Amino acid sequence: MLNKHSFHIVDLSPWPLISSFNIMNFLLTVIFWKMMIISIKMVLFCFFLILLTLSLWWRDVMRESSYQGHHTYNVYNSMKLSMILFIISEMMFFTSFFWSYFHMSLSPELDTGNNWPPTGVSLLNPYQTPLLNTVILLSSGASVTLTHYSILNKKYKISLFFLSLTILLGMTFSFFQFLEYNWTEFSMSDSSFGSTFFMTTGFHGMHVMIGTAFLSINIYRLLINQLNNKHHFSFEASAWYWHFVDVIWIYLYIFMYWWWF
Repeated sequence: MLNKHSFHIVDLSPWPLISSFNIMNFLLTVIFWKMMIISIKMVLFCFFLILLTLSLWWRDVMRESSYQGHHTYNVYNSMKLSMILFIISEMMFFTSFFWSYFHMSLSPELDTGNNWPPTGVSLLNPYQTPLLNTVILLSSGASVTLTHYSILNKKYKISLFFLSLTILLGMTFSFFQFLEYNWTEFSMSDSSFGSTFFMTTGFHGMHVMIGTAFLSINIYRLLINQLNNKHHFSFEASAWYWHFVDVIWIYLYIFMYWWWF
C-alpha cells in the first residue's frame, strides 16, 4: 500500500549496524597496535572497511535522493533541521573545550606556576603558520560560498573550479597543521595547557578532514550531474559544516594562539 504522506520511511539497511561494528573494531585495533599486540596493517585494514561501508551507505542515500525521488519537500526541510541541530551539537562539543581552557587560563593553578601559559611552555608564534592557516581557511570559506552562488546560477563548470579550490585549501590547512604539530616545543602531557591545546586544535583538525571528505563527495556528485540549482542539499549541508569549521578556527586562533602571545 502506498504511503499517504510525503515523508520518506527509510528501508531496512545493514550499513548502520555494520558501520558501528567496523568503528568499534577500528578503535580496538588502534589500542592493540599502541600496545604492540598487532601490526599497523590490521589498523589500516579496519579503517578501509569503515570507508567501504560508509561509501555503500552513502551510495544508497544518493540513490534515494537522485533516482528514487524520496527526498520530497518535507524530507528536505527535515534534513535541514537535522543538519542545524547537528551543527548546534558540535558547537556544544567545542564549548566544553573552551570552557575548560578559560577555566584554567583565567585562574591559573599553583601547579602551572600561577602563570598562563604555564612556566616553561614556549608558545607558537601566531603570526607565522597559525596566521597562514587562518588565511587559508577563511579563503576556503569564500570559495565554498562562490561555489554555492555558481550552482544557484547554473554555472556548474565554475562551481567545480571553486569547489576543487576549497578542497585543495582544506588539504593545505591539514598539511600545515601537521607541520605545526611537529614544530611545537611542548606536548599534550605538558600541563593543562598542552592537553587543552592539542585536544581542541586536534579535534578541529579532524573536523577539517571530515569537511574535506564531505566536499569531495559533492564534487563527485557534481561531476555525474546529481546536483542542480534546485536540488543540492548535500552541498548546502557540507557548506554549512565548512563555515562552522571556519568560525571555530577564528575563536581558536584568537584565544589559543594570539591572546597570550
